[in-house]
Amino acid sequence: MVAPSPTSMRVRTRKTKAVGIPTIDLSMERSELSEQVVRACEEYGFFKVVNHNVPREVVSRLEEKGTEFFSKSTSEKTQAGPATPFGYGCRNIGLNGDMGDLEYLLLHTNPLSFTETSKTIANDPTKFSCAVSDYIEEAKELACKILELVAEGLWVPDKFSLSKFIKDVDCDSVLRINHYPPVNKNQDQYEQLDQARVGFGEHSDPQILTIMRSNNVGGLQIETPDGLWLPVSPDPNEFFVMVGDALQVLTNGRFVSVRHRALTNAAEARMSMMYFAAPPLNWWISPLPKMATPHNPSLYKPFTWAQYKQAAYSLRLGDTRLDLFKVQQKEDTSIVDILVQPK
Repeated sequence: MVAPSPTSMRVRTRKTKAVGIPTIDLSMERSELSEQVVRACEEYGFFKVVNHNVPREVVSRLEEKGTEFFSKSTSEKTQAGPATPFGYGCRNIGLNGDMGDLEYLLLHTNPLSFTETSKTIANDPTKFSCAVSDYIEEAKELACKILELVAEGLWVPDKFSLSKFIKDVDCDSVLRINHYPPVNKNQDQYEQLDQARVGFGEHSDPQILTIMRSNNVGGLQIETPDGLWLPVSPDPNEFFVMVGDALQVLTNGRFVSVRHRALTNAAEARMSMMYFAAPPLNWWISPLPKMATPHNPSLYKPFTWAQYKQAAYSLRLGDTRLDLFKVQQKEDTSIVDILVQPK
């Protein structure tokens, strides 16, 4: 898990308080809207959307189900785990020793998968599955709308060239609900040991796009292009959008996946819900034709989503996975040659 020193965390956070997170009103005129979305993706890889038209009851219903689950006893919750990869997980992040001060539920967005997993999660699996299904549909629709705006803003001829990656029936999108319990430490000790505040270490999301919503407890921070950490004020009524590694490749590096982390809170529990939009496992990912030209050649080798996932699982949370797939990168035959060979 990657965490800066206590001193550097305090200084760098103070420097960023005057910087504002881009907020995009999805009800504005479409051409201006697509330009703003592209600009936010270029400058931050992160923005907040308002007037998204996602019904509040859909969000509150899933939050209620999540709260019910995380309020259970440890013995009850562990019956829904371990997350291999789906189900209940606690503290362990990935397969390579990264740890965090959190517990979570990870669900595949395929209805057959999350319906089966729900049987070990909820006392009423049907209601839980319905809440998950409704939320996934809304988050997916929002992600598709944003990707279509991106395509329009980039003047890509086919505005569905990005959204089709996550519309396919075999898409590998997942839903993750993170719960960060309050950190009950002596306050003086808490202020001194900033590293203990990291609930989920620094990383970028490997997927195409992340649609995130949290309760009214702060903790999320994003890294700005100049390397400073920017705290994100919570807004339980709106959604935050993050550029993932796959979208960085699809835009040939014009967008950069945002690095972010989550800090725990000394007094209140934080719960966040992330929809990670991903293509089918066997789909190839490479820059869109408009993004790669003879004058602006591709920065990345083509790879399938399955190959990228395999590479991601072989690394630590804070590692930069895309370095393995850069064209100019000297190939590591133990990983890259094996992963990117066409089948």
